Amino acid sequence: MSDAMRITPPTAPLTGRVVLPGSKSITNRALLLAGLALGESRLTGALKSDDTRWMAQALRAMGVQVDEPDATTFVVTSPGRLQKPQGPLYLGNAGTAMRFLTAAAALVQGEVVLDGNDAMRARPIAPLIAALGALGVQAEAPSRCPPVTVHGEGGFSGVAVEIDASLSSQYVSALLMIAPFGRAPVQVALKAADDGATMGARGYVDLTLAAMARFGAKTTTLGDAWSVGPTGYVATEFAIEPDASAATYFWAAEALTGGRIDLGMEAGAFTQPDAKAQSLIAAFPHMPAVIDGSQMQDAVPTLAVLAAFNATPVRFTGIANLRVKECDRTRALAVQLSRIRPGLATEDGDDLLIASDPALPSPTATVALETYDDHRMAMSLALLGLRLDNIVILDPGCVAKTFPGYWDALSGLGVALKQ
Repeated sequence: MSDAMRITPPTAPLTGRVVLPGSKSITNRALLLAGLALGESRLTGALKSDDTRWMAQALRAMGVQVDEPDATTFVVTSPGRLQKPQGPLYLGNAGTAMRFLTAAAALVQGEVVLDGNDAMRARPIAPLIAALGALGVQAEAPSRCPPVTVHGEGGFSGVAVEIDASLSSQYVSALLMIAPFGRAPVQVALKAADDGATMGARGYVDLTLAAMARFGAKTTTLGDAWSVGPTGYVATEFAIEPDASAATYFWAAEALTGGRIDLGMEAGAFTQPDAKAQSLIAAFPHMPAVIDGSQMQDAVPTLAVLAAFNATPVRFTGIANLRVKECDRTRALAVQLSRIRPGLATEDGDDLLIASDPALPSPTATVALETYDDHRMAMSLALLGLRLDNIVILDPGCVAKTFPGYWDALSGLGVALKQ
């Protein structure tokens, strides 16, 4: 793919059908759980993208057979335990793979090194390392970010752990997914951060618990804690639902063009937390003045771009975690949207303020928008081109992280794209 993608605003409402990719969040959870379950598991409707390929590649390096009979299926055959890889596990910028496999490496007999690209090396993992230590697992991340070294002993001795998940709910999910291999029931509890924060995006922990249940785990939710029985996992068949974060781009495209796009699934049928964004998108151009993004973090870039055309200003709160995603998304949105019109988006602490303008004019000259090697920045900023001329998206290929077919999907709806 070329280094830039120019978008020409459509002259008619967007209509048609889009086949969404499988959920990245669910696919990577299911891949790991299948890798820990003795026997053959079949995962259908799965996402095939950079992030899931890093996970599949790492599992293969740890002795798990991962076959791909078609474009949306993984067949995972596991001996029921992970083996020591021959070398470091490289995971690109796949946050789920890094966090989940860091915990899973505790189940390996031997040393496991996990590393990623430069962006991954800036994403914090120290709270998970501390929690693993409380379970009796020796692990180090000297920079408090990857690379990570885990000295696995084939399991762990602890039965209770507190975790500061204020930076990422993935820390909780990582601990929960190894908990069925405890010597007794394991309790995972939230610990408040120094500023009192506990955890955003709790819906992703619910996704984890649901996936674990499909593989035979027994869990009990106790407020801000979870008890997990020592069941291990059993192989199963698992149908993965479409990606709700990807759906938000097309819900927004409908709102911006007055179109109707068939995604093959109603918003209410999704179990992923980002689907909550649909009701906010449906309110456009009268989105609420304050939007709490804590429980739909990956949908915030979509909502922020849509808010640029809202009838009244919008403040996004509860989004501190956006600063430690693939890039600092709060700052990136403020900078890039303000290139369309100075002051269109500003930071206020960890909040993002959008000075909405329903008559926002097109730039008079080409604006090449930076995407920071962040798939969600590229896909959300592209929505500007549905209303405005002279919009160019740089590094459009970064969408391969979770939605390799994104540009084809837009083109299939009638959006004119030029590389």
